Amino acid sequence: MRPGTAREASAAPPAPPLRADALRNRARLLAAAREVFAERGLDAPMATVARRAGVGVATLYRRFPTRDDLVRAAFAEQMDTCARVLDEAVADPDPWRGFQRLVETVCALQAEERGFPEAFVRAFPAAARAHTDAARAQAAEDFARLVVRAQAAGTLRPDFHPADFSMLLLAHGGLVAAAPADRASSRRLVAYLLESFRARPSRTALPSPGTLDLIAWPQPNTAAQPASPGA
Repeated sequence: MRPGTAREASAAPPAPPLRADALRNRARLLAAAREVFAERGLDAPMATVARRAGVGVATLYRRFPTRDDLVRAAFAEQMDTCARVLDEAVADPDPWRGFQRLVETVCALQAEERGFPEAFVRAFPAAARAHTDAARAQAAEDFARLVVRAQAAGTLRPDFHPADFSMLLLAHGGLVAAAPADRASSRRLVAYLLESFRARPSRTALPSPGTLDLIAWPQPNTAAQPASPGA
């Protein structure tokens, strides 16, 4: 859920400061990457990104040697926001409030940056830095724990599965793709979905989860149960 956040990257040796022209080129490349990824997906040609930024392909590769380096840098701010909100949600004594804020934040980022959801769920290749996979696994485990806590509190329906979050992103992403400027409809859909996730008496049971899954979520019953009050 949070691959390559700045918090983890801070352990790396500091890079030498960039010259003013290099900083401008970097900013143009990142802005162009977000635009192109939103229009054509994360597999859009790197040359298209360079052309949109008004720089040569060699300049792009000198700054971002691989596509995944560019993806991580382009959406670093959004990834850090998700990491922070997830940490806050896990720490929130009200698990439903934490769950709700996390869903609303991720969907708001999805509406603002149409390329972000693909970056959010993208499984970076094995050649990526080791902390990427570790961060994703830890975030998935944290989210699964949040689900268990909210279910134990009686606020999240007991048949919600962490993989349902992937379906939420796909459903909301379809709306954003069809009407990217319609933020009111985006907020309304998210509110509808959150209401459907609330625990209610006499709910009709959901069908079993399907095979679609974009993130390797832990099984809910393997997530750590919350400690009982006073433990």
